[in-house]
Amino acid sequence: MSFFKSLFGSENESQNNSHKVNWVNLNHLDQLDMIVQKSWEKSVVIFKHSTRCSISRMALKQFENGFNLEGKIEPYFLDLLEYRPISNEIASVFGVMHQSPQILVIRNGVSVYNASHDAIQAESLHEFVK
Repeated sequence: MSFFKSLFGSENESQNNSHKVNWVNLNHLDQLDMIVQKSWEKSVVIFKHSTRCSISRMALKQFENGFNLEGKIEPYFLDLLEYRPISNEIASVFGVMHQSPQILVIRNGVSVYNASHDAIQAESLHEFVK
């Protein structure tokens, strides 16, 4: 296995690793209303991912490897290249400037935390469990 493949993985490996995170695909604008509603009961994390970016792929892999909050936080996955208008709406609704890759934690209808690039750490989500 090459150094870069072991560091960044492949797109297929990233998708196969998703068993560690039971992602809900964010692919409709109306899901944002559902996210706001759900966030009153359980914190929601949105992972904004660019499928063409090696930094985003590395951040996703690192996040998935560290994620251990299944059932405690609702994880949503946004493919930025396919659904850029949804990303723009997220920035508008939650008042968080777009970054890629980026995570946002939504709680009680507002963004209470966001991180991008190498600051994305699954462990940082523990304080947001309801």
